[in-house]
Amino acid sequence: MMRLIVLLLAILQGSIATDAPAIAHTPVDRLRPGEDLVVEANVTGPRPIARVTISYQVGDRFGDTALERSGPATWRGRVPAARLGRPFAYIIHASDEGGRVSTWPAAASNAPAQRVAIADVARNERHLLYVTVPGVRNYVEYGGMGVLVYDVADGHRFVKRIPVFEARDGVAPENIKGVALSAESNRLYVTTTRRMAALDLNTERVVWNREYEGGCDRMAISPDGRVLYVPSLEGPHWHVVDARTGDVIKRIDTNSGAHNTIFGLDGGSVYLAGLRSPLLHVADAATHTVTKKVGPFGNVIRPFTVNGRQTLCFVNIDGLLGFEVGDLTTGKKLHRVEVQGFSQGPVKRHGCPSHGIALSPDESELWLADAANSRVHIFDATSMPPKQVTSIVVRDQPGWITFSLDGRYAYPSTGDIVDAKTKRIVGGLTDERGRAVQSEKMVDAIYAGGRPMRAGDQFGIGRQR
Repeated sequence: MMRLIVLLLAILQGSIATDAPAIAHTPVDRLRPGEDLVVEANVTGPRPIARVTISYQVGDRFGDTALERSGPATWRGRVPAARLGRPFAYIIHASDEGGRVSTWPAAASNAPAQRVAIADVARNERHLLYVTVPGVRNYVEYGGMGVLVYDVADGHRFVKRIPVFEARDGVAPENIKGVALSAESNRLYVTTTRRMAALDLNTERVVWNREYEGGCDRMAISPDGRVLYVPSLEGPHWHVVDARTGDVIKRIDTNSGAHNTIFGLDGGSVYLAGLRSPLLHVADAATHTVTKKVGPFGNVIRPFTVNGRQTLCFVNIDGLLGFEVGDLTTGKKLHRVEVQGFSQGPVKRHGCPSHGIALSPDESELWLADAANSRVHIFDATSMPPKQVTSIVVRDQPGWITFSLDGRYAYPSTGDIVDAKTKRIVGGLTDERGRAVQSEKMVDAIYAGGRPMRAGDQFGIGRQR
């Protein structure tokens, strides 16, 4: 039937006019059960585009959804998983103000509609979670030392422990401060208070282990896997590091108490937050220079996150059970949001009421840590400022939150595994000895053919572009 629709459109159009809208779209070929279909298309033409829609067929049922303009030529739409539930096919229609119509796949090419399978995991695909320990200060009771690997699709089953740094008798282990994974280079990077190491994920051997002036904190890697931005340990500077060798390329001084780092998805901007400054510094990744400052916010910045389009940031600040929102384009603070129905109280670590904030990958929700109340608060982020919706009780005081790449799971640092859709705790991370694992430094990766194809991020960053 879907093919018939395509053919009918071709007949109605006659031959596709050369000045009809042009549709560019990266096809979706598989969804996981319960995952929404998110469609983005780039539509251009000599006349203004009037309407873009997606039509889909699920068995004998048909439906369509209008796409909304999200950029000068970009249109985006979502079909809820509840309307799908089984393999389906879809096509995209676009029309301009002159009545010209086109489809993707192109009707004139007689191409079939795009078919989408519903499957948990492709046979050649594997989803792994890397949890570094000690990832809560240097407390080895929360999982010992090393990188703990979990099979996400197999109920977060413990797979193995990869050693990175040696344990020495009589010497306290170094706190793990950050973790980053590059699918491009097939390497995992780990920082401690003193050093950074690169681990080859094929051989599981340390490629290099380097100490840096001023120590290290929570770093970030470029999307192409070539460069790392590494903050000194709450010091005056960041080091720009060659990810292949560990050599320092450049030093960037902000005098802000260097602490947290996010590389934008476009690879062009890097966001540098110091815990002694209310300003978020933005560096140009091409020149390795600070080109903008965002804020000031209401107090010094602690954990933060950014959306996929790099237009908004959401920051924790000292003294606030809640968060503030900044405009990355104008550099202005937009909103202050305080948690309702809960009071601040004593916290075990960080000295900050909310130390942990994450956007769901689809950016529909924002999750916020509340240490004193051992809760994670969830906000609807589809409108600004985000609106508080519900809360989840976790097994200890949370000090960080991130998400799996596919958005199915949220991972507070307490080791709880949260189903992001139902908001229910479905398990807890444990090591090979059965100890409950906690860590503020974890990252996931999706493998195909034995190699990582996509890498997550230790920060819960938005992924809508």
